[in-house]
Amino acid sequence: EVELVASVRGLLPAGLSLRLPCATAGFVFDVYAIAWFRQAPGNEFDVLSCMSRGAHNTYYSNSVKGRFTISSDNAKKTVYLEMNNLKPGDTAVYYCALEPTLTPTAPQEDYDYTYWGQGTQVTVSS
Repeated sequence: EVELVASVRGLLPAGLSLRLPCATAGFVFDVYAIAWFRQAPGNEFDVLSCMSRGAHNTYYSNSVKGRFTISSDNAKKTVYLEMNNLKPGDTAVYYCALEPTLTPTAPQEDYDYTYWGQGTQVTVSS
């Protein structure tokens, strides 16, 4: 089970920082790749960041590199996306996703992931 716990209500002002938690149950992060995607209205899923099994390798898209950070807490079975300097262009529904894998790198396509959080809306005002 994957549950995206964060519930962000209302408009967030640009420049704000926000951390999205994604609580999981029954997953061992050492054998799962983890990723964060977002989907803006009318758009496809965009990969933001992904982390390989065991957190050995990470990837960030150009749109969030330097602003967003992916992390995981094995003890809490929770994945995080730390978002800094939010911009109106970051407005979207955000999803965490997990996929069991034996590879040293994490997949970067949404169709490669089997387990998804339910998504949470993030709206940033200018």
